[in-house]
Amino acid sequence: MAGRIALWLLLILSYLPLSGQKKESEPQPIQFSGKVVGPDEHGEIAPLPYTTIAVKGTSRGSVSDYEGFFSFVALKGETVIFSRIGFKNVEYTIPDTLSSSYYTWIQIMSEDNIWLDEVVIYPWPSREHFKQEFLAIDITNELREQAQTNLAHEVLTRMRHTVSVDGKEASSVYMRQQAEDYKYVGQYKPQKIFDIMAWKRFIEAWKRGDFKRKKKKD
Repeated sequence: MAGRIALWLLLILSYLPLSGQKKESEPQPIQFSGKVVGPDEHGEIAPLPYTTIAVKGTSRGSVSDYEGFFSFVALKGETVIFSRIGFKNVEYTIPDTLSSSYYTWIQIMSEDNIWLDEVVIYPWPSREHFKQEFLAIDITNELREQAQTNLAHEVLTRMRHTVSVDGKEASSVYMRQQAEDYKYVGQYKPQKIFDIMAWKRFIEAWKRGDFKRKKKKD
């Protein structure tokens, strides 16, 4: 009986180190957060929004918001790929020796310039035809007055509210909405009713008369 008990104790003691080593070898999840920055038009460091941050070999990842911030759950030792149109892809491996469950990283992106051959498009068959048409243009005072009227501040302001957006503006709005949705994945989105700045913008718009009904033209 004593020999059987000793055998069981030996088996249990030999199993415990193996199970402990197995748990330690498993990748541990962490909250991987940070900011993506890059050069702006003046060469200064600025936040880089709408950057895709993907875990290599998986479908997990996130997109940086308008301020370049990102945050998602990753595993220690995984390789993360930062990619954005017009910039070089960057791969970064999260250290597998982290002792904390939170890790912050700032990624600097560099521009990726693609030079294309110059293409000149002319609306006329040759330069001689262009010169003839250009010299024949009638620039009268009436045309100048019409141009000034079309470029008046009131006309441009009215057009901003009536003319539909182009593809670039529409895609920018869509990307902002997508980034905002990714930012609050898995949690409740803040209610704008408690946003002081939203109330401020509402009151300013109300004072300007943005909510008044426009009179129909006869």
